[in-house]
Order: sequence, then structure tokens, then C-alpha cells
Amino acid sequence: MLYIVTALKSESQAFVEKYRLTKTNYSGYTVFEGKELRVIVSGVGVESVKKASSFLLENFAVSDDDTFINVGICGANREHNIGTLLAIGSIIYRGKNYKVSTEPHTITCVDEEISQDFYILADMESFGFYEALKEMQNYHIFKVVSDHFEPESVTKDATKKLIFSAIDAMMREVRR
Repeated sequence: MLYIVTALKSESQAFVEKYRLTKTNYSGYTVFEGKELRVIVSGVGVESVKKASSFLLENFAVSDDDTFINVGICGANREHNIGTLLAIGSIIYRGKNYKVSTEPHTITCVDEEISQDFYILADMESFGFYEALKEMQNYHIFKVVSDHFEPESVTKDATKKLIFSAIDAMMREVRR
């Protein structure tokens, strides 16, 4: 089974449309399901993603063969174009660097939206996903650049389109 954790419903909608997933509610979480795919909408922030990821581990028959992916949008400096898919290899959170994988990109996880170019990449969820799943074998973090630290420019429709356009590349990365 492939488990995908998104913070926003608009991020999950890309998977719903591509894979024709059905909506279910579990203990307050919106989950979209298919035969080999389950997408949960966690809400924004480290704690929300950590709780939703833990919920998946505790409430489904998860095995070592299953794969978990955190998919979402991120802010980036101008060296990254809008729409660029990034595989995250490490996370900086509250001054500490956490190694996630051998992937090339480092993201800074922040606790609130930022509107200034302090970081190369930033999101609000990656550390919560890592915290919940660091003992698992198969997990990945993928972010799609949505803006250049202009969160007010991000729309639901644009978010869904950005994620949709990156799905095939993400799936190729997961299968390699």
C-alpha cells in the first residue's frame, strides 16, 4: 500500500482526480482510498502532520512493504522555479539538521508562514512527517515549489495543478 500524507485538501485533490479515489472519514480525518493508495489530509503544521501520520500507523495494517510519502507545496528562493519537484534528503527544524535520505535537497521546516527569503526551501510539515515515520523503512518527502516566499499568491486551484503535474515524476522516484 502507498500512503500519502498531505496538509491541504487541494494537495490531495490531485491524487483523487488522477486515481479516482473515494472519500472516507476516519476519526475526524479525511482519507481518500483506492486499491493500492490511501491519501490522508492532515491539516497544516508539524503537529497536525505528525498526528495524521501516526494515525495511519496505528489504524491500518501497515507492513514493511508499504511506502509513505509526504507530498506538499513549499516556498523557495528564486533559484527554484515554480512547479519544480524536489526530493527532500534532510530537514532543518529549530536549528537541528535531520537526515531523511540520500536525496539532494534540504528543507527548513517552520512553524508559521514566512514572506521573506530567509531560506532556500521552507515548508510547515516535513518535520512532523519525519518524526512520526523515522522508524519506518520506506518513506519519502516530496515538495513542489509553489511560490518565492509569497504565500498570499498561492491558491487552492494552483496548488492542485502543481501537485497534479508532479505526480508521475514522484511515482517514478518512489519505484526506483
